[in-house]
Amino acid sequence: MKQMLTFLMLSIFTLGCSQQVPEVLKTEFSKEALNQKLENEEGKSITVKEILSHHKGKVVVIDFWAGWCRDCLKAFPKAIELEKNNPNVDFVFFSLDRSKEGFNRSLEKFNMKEKENYWFSTGWKNDFNNYIELNWIPRYMVIDQQSKIAKYYAITPEDPEIQATIDKLLK
Repeated sequence: MKQMLTFLMLSIFTLGCSQQVPEVLKTEFSKEALNQKLENEEGKSITVKEILSHHKGKVVVIDFWAGWCRDCLKAFPKAIELEKNNPNVDFVFFSLDRSKEGFNRSLEKFNMKEKENYWFSTGWKNDFNNYIELNWIPRYMVIDQQSKIAKYYAITPEDPEIQATIDKLLK
């Protein structure tokens, strides 16, 4: 009986914690999502729309991560490799660390200071993350030169669709 209960609890936990591909793969951001505010390393507030406008005309990969996320940390070497293999693509990192102090520690600890980093000071649940149905990290999105979503859902930097999407956009 004890083993059965343990199995049941593990099954429920695993089901509740697994990534699920959204039913609709969106190609544009809502107005509310674009108006979502994040903070840069200096604590200055900036909207998603402003971040994307800084990269207008470029392909962008958004990497959602946090310093406490083991899956994110395991993915870092491949994410760095993806970045190095695509010098004509801008990489932007959206952190889901739980505090500003945690965000700053993560940037330092994982040598992220030279990268473009933003932090969701509002936490996981906000207009942007709700709109893109963020249910797990890491997650990767590819944004085209017009700030439209070209690749909506990838859970690893090794997803071949990320590179295929980048290659298609850069032709």
